[in-house]
Amino acid sequence: MKKELTIFDNPKNVKRLRMGFFVALVMLLIAESFVEMHGYFSVEHFYGFYAVYGFISYVLLIFAAKVLRKIIMRKEDYYDH
Repeated sequence: MKKELTIFDNPKNVKRLRMGFFVALVMLLIAESFVEMHGYFSVEHFYGFYAVYGFISYVLLIFAAKVLRKIIMRKEDYYDH
C-alpha cells in the first residue's frame, strides 16, 4: 500500500509556509506601530508586548504539558486487565 503524500511532506513547502508565517509576524509587528493601544497596565504599552507575552505563554504551556504527561500518562496495557 502506497502512502499518500500531503503538502507537509515536501520540505520545500514547509520552508515556504514557515517563511509566510515569519512575514506575517513581521507585518503584524509593523502594523502595531500604527494602532493606538489602550492597555490597562503600563507594561501593555511597550512595543511588541503582546508578541512576547504570547510566545512566553506558549512556551510555558508546552512545559506544563510535558510535566502533566508524566503525571497523567498510563502504561500501554493499563486497560487490558
